[in-house]
Amino acid sequence: MEKAIVVVDEIYDFITGGSLECGHSEEAVAATKALIEKNPALPVLFICDHHPANHCSFAAQGGPWPPHCVAGTHGAEIHKDLLPFVSEELTFYKGCDPEQEQYSGFDGKNEAGQSLAEVLNLLGTEVVYVTGIATEYCVKNTAEDLLKAGFKVTVIEDCLGWVDAEGHKKTLPDLKSEGIRIQ
Repeated sequence: MEKAIVVVDEIYDFITGGSLECGHSEEAVAATKALIEKNPALPVLFICDHHPANHCSFAAQGGPWPPHCVAGTHGAEIHKDLLPFVSEELTFYKGCDPEQEQYSGFDGKNEAGQSLAEVLNLLGTEVVYVTGIATEYCVKNTAEDLLKAGFKVTVIEDCLGWVDAEGHKKTLPDLKSEGIRIQ
């Protein structure tokens, strides 16, 4: 049974000091790095928020969020501790259209124009371990879409960061009730 790790939005604007700093973010990065190092044979796929400066989710355009993960800025970069595991063909960018909010990694494309599902299928993946930021938004949506696409999904709790601790705590049992394993 082929397995893969999907890392969602472990990028600077969601980590300590970022414009949309999330709780448990530094710990999530450290735990994700440890998970990857313990499983060196598994492919690691990265999902990255990658917005234009005028994105519809930003408060100035009527959205709920401060500007974050603007393409070409430090805030849109993957945390340096994870860079040794990044490959361009396994990195997917979402939120690139200024008129569309995209929480799920399934909405992203790599530089070759392939989707996350396409690449996971090309790799023969059946089981996906999901880590990332934020539990209640992009992690949740990505995990749910992976499940709908037929993958066996495990969300790794120690490897998660969140916008709101209560939202995080509520999301985990919701995901479990949908058939997603929480480990």
